[in-house]
Amino acid sequence: MSNYPDYSIVIPAYNESARIERAMQEVVACIRSKGWGAELVVVDDGSTDDTAARVTRFCDTHPEVRLLRNPGNRGKGYSVRNGLLHARGNIVMFTDADLSAPIQEAQRLLEAIQGGADIAIGSRWLERSRQTDRQPLYRQFFGRCFNLLTRLVMGLPFADTQCGFKAFTRAAAQTVLQLQTIERWGFDPEILFIALKHGLRVREVPVTWGHDERSRISYLRDGIQMLAEILIIRWNTLLGRYNSSPTPIART
Repeated sequence: MSNYPDYSIVIPAYNESARIERAMQEVVACIRSKGWGAELVVVDDGSTDDTAARVTRFCDTHPEVRLLRNPGNRGKGYSVRNGLLHARGNIVMFTDADLSAPIQEAQRLLEAIQGGADIAIGSRWLERSRQTDRQPLYRQFFGRCFNLLTRLVMGLPFADTQCGFKAFTRAAAQTVLQLQTIERWGFDPEILFIALKHGLRVREVPVTWGHDERSRISYLRDGIQMLAEILIIRWNTLLGRYNSSPTPIART
């Protein structure tokens, strides 16, 4: 029998002392109630508050949880990659610390993987009625504009590339994330672009989702950066940086 968990759930965390304990409690409660053989990996991205200390204390009484620490503040994309590449599960996924998509919705992603998808991505826009608390109009506007650009420039056929709720088979994660180059907010389109380039089956799944007003993304500053990263992805493509087949990282 394998000693590895069936599922790994990764939460990237930067200065999340106000939310991380609630998030860990909800994820662990879901794991136990559903009887999943699962681990929760919290990736601390060089927090300057007591996020890491809170996670460490929680780990002492919750064996499902472990802490992974980045070498300083590297960004969400780096945190997701670091967590998923070092996760032990056969299916690996990530979710945001605010749990805007309730962790129970993970079942929808897992079912898509079990149904033959290599990657399942949560979507806020396939079924808008599932949004319990919508973003302000200006955030919706910028989000839809960015999505249109990813369709036009990168050929991504998805309604929602930015939802922080995605699951992968272990093999798909190892292939895609080792080729990922973008370490901050614009990493989602890159990993989806790489996935399609390698012929992986990506399924978009509608999920329940509620906006959290404490979201840190700046649609002006980060939006400009994300536009620049779209150009980086196209440049990387021209240079053939997404063509190789990486060697999987051994599980520890």
